[in-house]
Amino acid sequence: MRISAAILAVILGGSGALAQGDQRDNIGPIAEPAAKPDPKAKADPKSKPDPKAKPARNAVAAKPKPSADKKDELAAAKPKTRSAAATTGSAAAGAASAKPSGLQDAYTAIPRADRMAIQNDLTWGGDYSGPIDGEFSERLVAAVKAYQTRHKNPVTGIMSADERAALASAVAPRKQEVGWRLAEDPVTGARVGLPSLLATKITALQNGTRWSSEQGQLQVETFRIDTGATLDAVFEQQKKMPRRRVASSALQTDTFVVSGMQGLKKMVVRGAARDGEVRGITILYDQAMEGTMDPLVAPMSSAFVPFVAAGYAVAGAADTARRKVEYGSGVIVSASGHVLTDRNLLDGCSVIAIPGLGNAERIATDVLGEIALLRVHGARKLTPAGTIGGTAPNGPGVTLVGVADPQTQGGGADVSTVQARLGAPAPSRPLETAPAMGFSGAAALDAQGRFAGLVVQKAQVVAGPGGAPQAAIVPVDRIRNFLEANYVAPASGGAGVEAVKPSVARVICVRK
Repeated sequence: MRISAAILAVILGGSGALAQGDQRDNIGPIAEPAAKPDPKAKADPKSKPDPKAKPARNAVAAKPKPSADKKDELAAAKPKTRSAAATTGSAAAGAASAKPSGLQDAYTAIPRADRMAIQNDLTWGGDYSGPIDGEFSERLVAAVKAYQTRHKNPVTGIMSADERAALASAVAPRKQEVGWRLAEDPVTGARVGLPSLLATKITALQNGTRWSSEQGQLQVETFRIDTGATLDAVFEQQKKMPRRRVASSALQTDTFVVSGMQGLKKMVVRGAARDGEVRGITILYDQAMEGTMDPLVAPMSSAFVPFVAAGYAVAGAADTARRKVEYGSGVIVSASGHVLTDRNLLDGCSVIAIPGLGNAERIATDVLGEIALLRVHGARKLTPAGTIGGTAPNGPGVTLVGVADPQTQGGGADVSTVQARLGAPAPSRPLETAPAMGFSGAAALDAQGRFAGLVVQKAQVVAGPGGAPQAAIVPVDRIRNFLEANYVAPASGGAGVEAVKPSVARVICVRK
């Protein structure tokens, strides 16, 4: 059985590496270009038009030439500027070119997490086939217009709040039915979208991770090839894998897609290259699951981000070895064991532990690569921080609530507070000085004691061993959007240090 061409087209459209309007998207026979007329060739003066030849359809009949008096009359009446038709055409072209710019400004005003949610929901609705990255694109505008046209709404190219709510409400049951979530692959570093109710088993592979159903009817595998192999070579290797029968394949500048059958399973492989490394995802599922899985191929392909947050380095210099055991903080955000922390803290962890609760699984990372969501399975009746009602920090300073490194408190694990001053306004509000060791992932409270954000470490900006890592506050509105995108309902809670302390825990990263 062949994967439908429509599914492959959606996957190709979902590749973040493809530029809009790239003619290579049209995979198929390449016709020889039509011969261009030689501009140096002169017309044969002896050649005359065939009087019996009929004029072409829609040809404009030649108008009789005006008399000399009529010419003068027309010249006097003609304005010195361009013709009205030319002016109208030029104005229309100008309006067309200005329209995307205006739409782009309107999209920029929408929080990035909300833009990603729109892209994600439009993918589930079947209108959007691009990457879920929060970026403005003509493909996104076209998807919104398709949605608005189908629902007989004003076609503006940007969704109103009511439309966004209606779309989210319409696709939510489909996501919940399969347990849709975003997860960060700890082996390859890629972000994947998973139907967690179908893929319940996780297996670490040598060069990737496998998520599968209990009996193996569904298998989702990531892979990473960093041996210097070219994308072309990996593309050919993937097509020639044992038991594979390729139905469709396409190779682009820095990405490829292969689809068909592997044994008795449907198969889709997507790969991408950057800086001499190839990362990819393979989706295999029994033909008996095609009714469920065929519609999921497009969302899973769009959600796959092979290279996440390339611009965000870990705290410290790039060539500085990370500690084998590193301590940070986390904020409990659900009574059932969800914990929010700094994504940089978790780089290279083979084990993530939260004392008193147990080992934690990393289940999601935000698109900017700043915050990570952990889950401690089996935890119950925890005290979540109140993320409802909080606002981004807007005063001169914040109170940080975290668990300092054991070295700074004689081996202790007490929750403590420090004061910090804020830098200039930014999407992630910088701190003027880095907080104490262990406060990566700490809670930030505003002047009224409300939860205002999470502390994250930035790469050091001062060269040499004396440079200290910088820190910033990820605001609470982004945190709420991130939690909702991963099906964690924001919680209400009290204000003040004492009310927040029970929601703060130590996070330990153990590296090999």
